[in-house]
Amino acid sequence: MYKNTFYSAFDFATADSGEPRAGEYRTPFELDRDRIIHTSSFRRLQSKTQVFLSGEYDFYRTRLTHSIEVAQIGRSICARLQRTSDLLGSDFYIDADLVEAACLAHDIGHPPFGHTGERTLHRLMRPYGGFEGNAQTLRILTQTIFSHRQSGMNPSRALMDGVLKYKTLFSADEEADNHFLYNGQKQDLDFVFDRRDFPEHLSPGKKRNAFHSIECQIMDWADDTADSLNDLVDGINAGFITLEKLERWAESENLEQVEAEHIDALAKAIREEKAEVLMGQKIAQFIEAASLQRDENFMSASTCRYQYALHIDPLMAAESKLYKRLAMKVVFKSNQLQQLDKKADFIVRRLFAMLAEYYIAEEKPGKDHFRLLSERDETAIFSQADESGRARLVCDVIARMTDGRAARMYQRLFDPGFGSIVDLD
Repeated sequence: MYKNTFYSAFDFATADSGEPRAGEYRTPFELDRDRIIHTSSFRRLQSKTQVFLSGEYDFYRTRLTHSIEVAQIGRSICARLQRTSDLLGSDFYIDADLVEAACLAHDIGHPPFGHTGERTLHRLMRPYGGFEGNAQTLRILTQTIFSHRQSGMNPSRALMDGVLKYKTLFSADEEADNHFLYNGQKQDLDFVFDRRDFPEHLSPGKKRNAFHSIECQIMDWADDTADSLNDLVDGINAGFITLEKLERWAESENLEQVEAEHIDALAKAIREEKAEVLMGQKIAQFIEAASLQRDENFMSASTCRYQYALHIDPLMAAESKLYKRLAMKVVFKSNQLQQLDKKADFIVRRLFAMLAEYYIAEEKPGKDHFRLLSERDETAIFSQADESGRARLVCDVIARMTDGRAARMYQRLFDPGFGSIVDLD
């Protein structure tokens, strides 16, 4: 029996409210988490870029290991809040299984080649409603995660809201480069908020996108923690962040005193080969930086998930941003990674152009049609009524590819010396 009064039937509700399975012993949030873990969408993260292309070396983080680390940080934040906050109690607490599910799922919508792949797909999909990693995550959870039966996992309202970082539809700002939901996801947005209209002060864009449930806030801080600290470790281990580059970057940044102290500590750790130890200690400090405070808004009368907000110590939030600035300039903007990003952009553009020729422009297979995708994918694509529908499914095909699969498909299509009839993928 689930004895946590923080949640109610409103939070457990699903869009398809069927009868629970006989003998089910798990809570709705344990079900959410378990369904995510046992899917190919989650497993594919092991071969998708986090910082460096997957497969470069066996100790760099991938989207999968990153998601697992985010989930661990998220659970630790929940545990600490329950033990330290006088706003929570033994039968009134933020469910760690729900937060873990949101953390594990938060990146499953990311395409191959990291944010470069995301930006490229968005440029190509702009005429058809755009592409956004967070919107794709919601699409996978609600519509496509079980590819064998082409359906979603019927997630709880609380989980849908927990991964919903952005709440502005693409139609509200078609010039946006990111941070939106697909227009077709309005029904999901309506379900999450029980068809309530957003108040006027939560206008589309940054203000509406910043309106998060407490679980989403925890997931977001856990993600920021993992990004800002663990990406630095990978950058150091890969040789992108050296003492010389760190000092040169610090000199160019005109750092404030507290920022300079953080960089000095990092330089000392690199010199002593203890950077991973330092970042591990920082993770604990970032977890401790989160505290709970009361909140009131148009959803707080319906669910406790909107009665509380996560407060982050401003000094820790600033330190996180400092490390992100460092990683962006020294690692992500390095010529080595920019060259790989250019190649990734080229691969995704060529794949999309080839598939668009066969599956978006054509309403049905012509007599000279070459089957480039599986029979299941082709049937689904050609069942769509218009170009936008076909484009969305073509985009799904590319977005779910791993780095390696996208590269191999590119080689089979465009490299005359690659591939044979026994090449299976």
